[in-house]
Amino acid sequence: MPGLDERMVTRYAHMVMQNVVREYPNHIMHMLNGDADVLTPRQLHPVFYGCYDWHSSVHSHWLLVRLLRLFPQAMLASDIHRMLNSQLTVEKLAVECAYFAQPNRATFERPYGLAWLLQFSAELYEWQSAEAMHWHALLAPLEKIAKLRFAEWLPKLVHPVRSGEHAQTAFALCLTHDYARIIGDTQLMSLVETCSRDFYLQDVNAPISYEPSGHDFLSPALAEADLMRRVLSHKDYTGWLKTFMPRTPDTKWLRPVVSKDPADGKLAHLDGLNLSRAWMCEGIAYALPANDSRRDVLLVTAAAHAQAGLAGIHDELYAGSHWLPSFAVYLLTRRGIDNV
Repeated sequence: MPGLDERMVTRYAHMVMQNVVREYPNHIMHMLNGDADVLTPRQLHPVFYGCYDWHSSVHSHWLLVRLLRLFPQAMLASDIHRMLNSQLTVEKLAVECAYFAQPNRATFERPYGLAWLLQFSAELYEWQSAEAMHWHALLAPLEKIAKLRFAEWLPKLVHPVRSGEHAQTAFALCLTHDYARIIGDTQLMSLVETCSRDFYLQDVNAPISYEPSGHDFLSPALAEADLMRRVLSHKDYTGWLKTFMPRTPDTKWLRPVVSKDPADGKLAHLDGLNLSRAWMCEGIAYALPANDSRRDVLLVTAAAHAQAGLAGIHDELYAGSHWLPSFAVYLLTRRGIDNV
């Protein structure tokens, strides 16, 4: 699996810094309660208005913090500092919080955007630098809202959402579980683990041959397996995986996908699918014993998908450039693996 080098850091940081302040085109998921709610993206979300949609802006801010944390001497570090200080202010974040307080917005960005908001908060909390602690304190009221949304929603969710897009339950629970473990929120972590077992523990014979759906950027089967490695002991996980994916894969088991039009916002999802499949296969592999026959195949599969996914990031194509760098950095810095 390749690592993140200085050239890539500069490229992704530059791409994201342009996009987080790019207001249009913009896909607003906005519940109107009256005429007064007809506002521009920047008015509705003075922090997370760029990058085409709210959730992409959130995980693009996460990317900037992660790069700053891991590569403090990078060429654009001072520019990232200035941008984050400009974006994360008391006044702007108060407007973001107020948006959630309005009627009929309980489902806003649930679960994908809220999970990324928690991941953003966890990154700041784990960093522990003076600036990170300052930004984390500013983000705390919005973090509290996201946690409350999950706490209210998960006990009422009878069945998981098994899509390959934003509504998927498994990936959101991966991010939320990592957040809860990092900050030490045992109550939220217990809730996620209970729901994960209720949703997935009895699953067998994952229909991975049916994947992907045409617009997927997350694998329903692999995301579930990636979640359960967080929830189960190593011994229990190995047994569960044998029933969930019973046939030992070979190198033809799962191949990278190709987007025939990466300028199409939905078809560009397939480039993200390659990246997310890569980190999920890698995570599953490292949760298995060293002598497990599936381990090497999973790592080969991860590497092939990583190569294809990274090649699918085109700076000039906004359909992918507004979100794919976040997926690339999540993969290349092993965010969901080294911290589990």
